[in-house]
Amino acid sequence: MDPSTEYFVGTCSHVGESAEIDACGRRRLGWLNEMRERGLRVHVALLDSGPVGFIYSMPIEVSPWGPAGRDLTAIPCLWVLEKGRGVGAGRGLVAEAEKEARERKSRGVCTEAYYWDFWFLPGGFYEKLGYAVVERRGERALLWKVFDSSAEPPRFFENAYRHAPVPGKVVIDLYWNRLCQTSEIEAQRVREVAAEFGDRVLLNEFPAHDAGVRDRYGLSRGIYVNGKEIFWGYEAPREGIRETVQQALDLPGA
Repeated sequence: MDPSTEYFVGTCSHVGESAEIDACGRRRLGWLNEMRERGLRVHVALLDSGPVGFIYSMPIEVSPWGPAGRDLTAIPCLWVLEKGRGVGAGRGLVAEAEKEARERKSRGVCTEAYYWDFWFLPGGFYEKLGYAVVERRGERALLWKVFDSSAEPPRFFENAYRHAPVPGKVVIDLYWNRLCQTSEIEAQRVREVAAEFGDRVLLNEFPAHDAGVRDRYGLSRGIYVNGKEIFWGYEAPREGIRETVQQALDLPGA
């Protein structure tokens, strides 16, 4: 990543789509540049001089998206636009991540990938590049490529969330991380909606880009309202967050 591709990376390829995405991109770029000192690297694939994909790689110990482990390099995000597929962009990006991993003396590279009809961290693609499945849970899987036979396999983080009710309040527990644009955007929306309800709502934030928070709770992303998770897959919509909070306030004893 360099100044010419920062906007593409910061917006996760959603260039020029909205002011909300642009603002999120600026916040994320500040964090991405700070994390270079802790081993984060971002590589960008170019086609006809324009960006068509990117990959993040970083020591597993500081990766907000996980997985859990040590002495490995994690790939928490790989994305290639449709026009960049089938021309070697994805392979080239993974090769760069592996090169970085070897240079930092990692014992292997790992990723949490997915087996679904959507080109985002695709499990089958990694298998074609020599990665092996460590564990699979439905559509999610951990895969890795070993450089050193002494390497320990990565592990899924286990959700350790526990709700702590507060009398007279609707409690929102927000788990978010700055690496993921979707998580960053919905976190800002949760803050804005929670503020609309004043002191009737208690918002607790748990930033998973803090390794201590990530390790303690095993969560990189999540929104819980009075202990019940709300989830849309894409960025949580303001109206959905607002409706859930209002329903909680309308319950007897709220």
